[in-house]
Amino acid sequence: MTQDRQSPFRDAHTDIETAHHVPDTPQTRAPAYRLAFADDEFLCREELRPVRLQLELLKPQMVMDERGIESTVVLFGGARIPEPARKDSAKTPTLAALSSYYEEARKLARAVTARSMESYGREWVVVTGGGPGVMEAGNRGADDAGGQSIGLNIVLPHEQAPNEYVTPDLCFNFHYFAIRKMHFLMRARAVCVFPGGFGTMDETFEALTLIQTGRMERVPFLLFGRDFWERIINWEALAEAGTIAREDLDLFRFVETAEEAMEAIDTWDGAGTKRRDIPGR
Repeated sequence: MTQDRQSPFRDAHTDIETAHHVPDTPQTRAPAYRLAFADDEFLCREELRPVRLQLELLKPQMVMDERGIESTVVLFGGARIPEPARKDSAKTPTLAALSSYYEEARKLARAVTARSMESYGREWVVVTGGGPGVMEAGNRGADDAGGQSIGLNIVLPHEQAPNEYVTPDLCFNFHYFAIRKMHFLMRARAVCVFPGGFGTMDETFEALTLIQTGRMERVPFLLFGRDFWERIINWEALAEAGTIAREDLDLFRFVETAEEAMEAIDTWDGAGTKRRDIPGR
């Protein structure tokens, strides 16, 4: 990150370096003497949670602002969906069958990124969760097109690392799921959801709720794989029960291919054209 504004005050980096060279005494070794902003133990205290939330919101925001990124196309989808060449290693026949969506996600990201490059990578930048499966396919498609893409990774109990196709300077790591989901939607011009599990469902329904309740502008919202989604969720039953309004079923559209998705985005009534603000602000 760069700092354009010059300050007459001594900068924090200089003081951190200076503090490393103070005389070694019981006083300077004490935790209380550490600079607060350079003290990991202090920053991780329970009372500092609000500060950590703010830092996690600000860091990606500032980096993307400095890179001039104005809008994104979000790709959600399962981490376990293999690329077609590896579908024989899938744990279930259903996952193997869903491998076709890896290729569709890759094609979609390639097409979106080609459009993004017309704006010098400021608009229509692909963003994924940065992991394997559909997320890898999205970042890979952007890389195929020679453009940049964003990965919003998160620390998990099991080993987790970003896929190799995320643009390194746009690869972020999160502790808070809530802040990560905000960053998915803050610049979203379209949301494209592929088959997935709990995480994909969580992201999908939070985004739909924000749109349904008017806390986020309506943007093209595409669900890949009608058969999958209608087997998993009985949308009609929700409308018939009255737990959602029937017009809420118009908040999203089913598609099967990258070509259908691009057409749906381009013909969407009221497709997002303005820069998104923080959802719910």
